[in-house]
Amino acid sequence: QMVDPTLAEMGKNLNEAMKMLEDNQRKVEEENEKKYARKDIPGPLQGSGQDMVSILQLVQNLMHGEEEEETSQSYRLQNVGEQGHMALLGHSLAAYISVLDRERLRKLTTRILSDTTLWLCRLFRYENGSAYYHEDDREGLLKICRLVIHTRYEDYTLEGFNVLYTKQPVIYISSAARTGLGQALCNQLGLPLSCMCRVPCNTMFGSQHQMDVALLDRLIKDDVECGKLPLLLVANAGTPGAGHTDKLGRLKELCEQHKMWLHVEGVNLATLALGYVSSSVLAATKCDSMTLTLGSWLGLPAVPAVTLYRHEDPSLSLAAGLTSSQPVEKLRALPLWLSLQYLGHDGIVERIKHASQLSQRLLENLKNLDFIKTSVEDELSSPVVVFKFFQEYSNRDQTSHAAQASTIQHPIISNEGHIYDTFNQWLGEQLAQLVPASGVDVVELEDEGTCVRFSPLMTSAVLGTEIQDIDHLVDCLKMKIPVLTSTLQLREEFEQEVRRTVSLLYIEDLGWPGLGVVRYNYHSDEKNDDKQEKELEKINTELLKKLNELESDLTFSLGPEFGGQKNCVYIGMVTEDLDVSELVETIAATGREIEENSRLLENMTEVVRKGIQEAQLQLQKANEERLLEEGLLRQIPVVGSVLNWFSPFQASPKGRTFNLTAGSLESTESMYVSKAQGTGTTPPPTPTSSLAKQRLPGQKAFKRSLRSSDGFSETSSISHCDDLDRLDQRPPNLSPGQEQGSLEMERAEEQKEVVQAKTDTEDIHSDQSPPDCTKAEEQASQR
Repeated sequence: QMVDPTLAEMGKNLNEAMKMLEDNQRKVEEENEKKYARKDIPGPLQGSGQDMVSILQLVQNLMHGEEEEETSQSYRLQNVGEQGHMALLGHSLAAYISVLDRERLRKLTTRILSDTTLWLCRLFRYENGSAYYHEDDREGLLKICRLVIHTRYEDYTLEGFNVLYTKQPVIYISSAARTGLGQALCNQLGLPLSCMCRVPCNTMFGSQHQMDVALLDRLIKDDVECGKLPLLLVANAGTPGAGHTDKLGRLKELCEQHKMWLHVEGVNLATLALGYVSSSVLAATKCDSMTLTLGSWLGLPAVPAVTLYRHEDPSLSLAAGLTSSQPVEKLRALPLWLSLQYLGHDGIVERIKHASQLSQRLLENLKNLDFIKTSVEDELSSPVVVFKFFQEYSNRDQTSHAAQASTIQHPIISNEGHIYDTFNQWLGEQLAQLVPASGVDVVELEDEGTCVRFSPLMTSAVLGTEIQDIDHLVDCLKMKIPVLTSTLQLREEFEQEVRRTVSLLYIEDLGWPGLGVVRYNYHSDEKNDDKQEKELEKINTELLKKLNELESDLTFSLGPEFGGQKNCVYIGMVTEDLDVSELVETIAATGREIEENSRLLENMTEVVRKGIQEAQLQLQKANEERLLEEGLLRQIPVVGSVLNWFSPFQASPKGRTFNLTAGSLESTESMYVSKAQGTGTTPPPTPTSSLAKQRLPGQKAFKRSLRSSDGFSETSSISHCDDLDRLDQRPPNLSPGQEQGSLEMERAEEQKEVVQAKTDTEDIHSDQSPPDCTKAEEQASQR
């Protein structure tokens, strides 16, 4: 039973608030009586204030917004769980505890800080360590750097940066470290960028993501000879990109040799809590400090990161900011203190173990897939899996490449890396969209290029990733691999077909994940570049519209929103049954049809304009002739009416009609005589594409009905079926040789019948001469 009623009320209010915020079914309320209709614009504070329910409703609206499609954020909120509620309760308790009297607050904060530090040191095998709790995960390393500066420069407290000028400090970080880490440290410490030394990774032996220890040793010795002071080394137990671990044992020996501080960070430090730990990660327990990000590992929201360190002088730790005399600063550990107690030792180990099992499950399935290349440090205990789509060039079709290499130099080898980066970027985005619970993302590595990364320690606890999500991810990957291989193989064929087509222009865009980019090349004698550019845009836009109207599985678009080529048609991923030649022919024929229709419209517009001008001149001339025929008296208003009454003037109405087909003016006298409008000549048919080949019922466009490797044409298939029918009708007791002979005789007889029928037809046509010709011959003979 809880003694303090305020704590009970606080827990109750927190539960009610979390239920309201996690409720995705928002209530529909009448808002006609509200003063402010536009919620996004903040209004003045209400004088009487608002109740808690209204404020929480406002927070919910701001969190979710008005877009119902943002399911990722709601999905994260659903997986916060009760352990997340405990972490959130810690922030509320910290605010409540801070109002206690000083002595009680000091005792409580000391207990919370000591308990949390002891649990973390035991859990992650870091003996006799102290802890610093911070919100920014880089802040712990920053405080460690200040601690080392105070330790190595004894007069730093009195002289400040003057003592650094005489002997410049050097901080060493790996080239595989987080982006911007070195610059952030220099900015916060007030040091020049020359104090930061980036150590390259291995190039000859070992992992390409591990720090080169031999090169680091040479760099340290060179700095010592130059009068600099090697200060600190930042190593990785799980690089941010590939998740590889540096050789921490050798690095620790090197740091002890040069009296340097060794700091370790990385996701692989979470495996220290498991029963089995690899030797490379276990060496991190001997380092001088390490940073742990428990929030992402355990799925705890708003909990601080922890930096564990060993140092004997408390005064220097206080000067560096690692410890504080203010009890309120120690309350940062309260959310973590509550969450660790709620999960317990077994719960923490189970979550980290579950994440490791997910990575192992994915790695085992990736080994059985073709065209997938993995990059893991330890196949038995690597918590990070990095893979990419890669097809060996020797496995691809080399026939077309060999034929092409004899004529032109094709840049496929040099552009192959860019194409694979583009395809893997598309693959990672597709997998993340299809299986959002997996938490896969796209990462750029220095040597491997663009890869897909699966780091369950950073995502599984928050997203609630399970084994079935990994199986679903593998199934989706199996469906995407044939599409990638087919598109990669047909990409070269598509380029060759487009380059052979006169009216099409192939656009090289290595950043487009698809078959390729094509533009209909519009030829015009117009010297105005702006007008020609508008006409080109008009034709290609209409071409894209026509292609999308076809019943096909292809996707045609204008390309990416930023960085794409203008006035082009971008073709997406394809399958192996694509008929590239038909696709290119259809694009060219559709473009020509659009161009002809455009020119026809332009010509028709010019003809109509000239016809109108000519009709105006003829009508003006006709009016003048009518005035001459009627006379001047008939034009006077009163006299003309009297004269027309005594002597009516008979005049046939004369008009003009414009024939759009012939493009000429014609008189309307025939219309008044026949009392009907003439039909004129028949307009020419609209040009259409005749290249679309016949398809079977239900077959979509650009699909091959028969594979080229089958080797059977339609004629041979029909003749083969006829032979089978004849074999079924053959008389019994015939040998195989006699059966073959009978078939050949039947075929010969059929050919004779066809030739005879053709001859009879020619004789009939020759005998039947036209009657006009016969009459002409008789008249000639009589003369």
